Amino acid sequence: MPSPARADDDRPWCLALAGPTAAGKTAAALALARDLPLEIVSVDSALVYRGMDIGTAKPSAHERALVPHHLIDIVDPAQSYSAARFAQDADTLVRAINGRGRMALLAGGTMLYFKALIDGLHDMPPADAGVRAELEQAARARGWPALHAELARVDPVTAARLAPNDSQRIQRALEVYRLTGRALSSLHGDGGAPAAASRFAGMPMVSLEPRHRAWLHARIEQRFDAMLAHGLLDEVRALRDRGDLHADLPAMRCVGYRQAWETLEHGGSLEQLRERGIAATRQLAKRQLTWLRSMPARHVVACDDDDALEQVLRLGRQLAGAGP
Repeated sequence: MPSPARADDDRPWCLALAGPTAAGKTAAALALARDLPLEIVSVDSALVYRGMDIGTAKPSAHERALVPHHLIDIVDPAQSYSAARFAQDADTLVRAINGRGRMALLAGGTMLYFKALIDGLHDMPPADAGVRAELEQAARARGWPALHAELARVDPVTAARLAPNDSQRIQRALEVYRLTGRALSSLHGDGGAPAAASRFAGMPMVSLEPRHRAWLHARIEQRFDAMLAHGLLDEVRALRDRGDLHADLPAMRCVGYRQAWETLEHGGSLEQLRERGIAATRQLAKRQLTWLRSMPARHVVACDDDDALEQVLRLGRQLAGAGP
């Protein structure tokens, strides 16, 4: 199947597959890969980390052998990986995939990564040690929920997408506001977008979203229970025992890992870990759905429909240019 992109406009041949956690994106991506000549580019801020397999629901070795996967296991948990770097890496990969005569399927649930690729990210101010120290001191005195409330007053859009204890992102959003006088949300996609971002404007997106929230909540519970059964706590214990990781690293703040780290650090039962992990995953799914609703051009498939995979395949064929 030839790429519908023309050489003279530099448009990429790609399709986005988005959705909240536990919506069935992996199964849908593999179904599309059986039907279309594609390679998968992961759009997931947790899958980039090596040694974090169970708690990220990373595609298995068998699944990854069925179709090429990219942007998985590319950085150590001690390192950071940004939305800006994702946009650069994804653009490079899509060019290479298209050069092989194949379509790129950008699949995942990290909505900021999608936004960085499609809309671009304004140049952000570098970290300021003084401002960060002030915010950390305020957090110790008042708690991160109080700083989250402060963020809600100056940047309600960003605050709505963050949990009250998401210290890393609350700190960065307040830091940006104090340094620039502008809300972080106003800087996303505001002029000066990288050239690569314009190539992906209008990228077709299939979004898996539940009709009934209870269906997604049940899936989240089942998946977290499976993670615990497969050794999530042991996986986090091994990471903690390395000695070079700490709880404030982006990798260790991923949902599931944060709660398991806190259990190992402060104690608590497996049932308490389960309750906190499921609650945090539900909050993540809620934030992901909020992001998705801000993307009006997406093609929504109800992931709790019995024929959801068939709907995804039909849309995939149409949006890839393969016909109905």
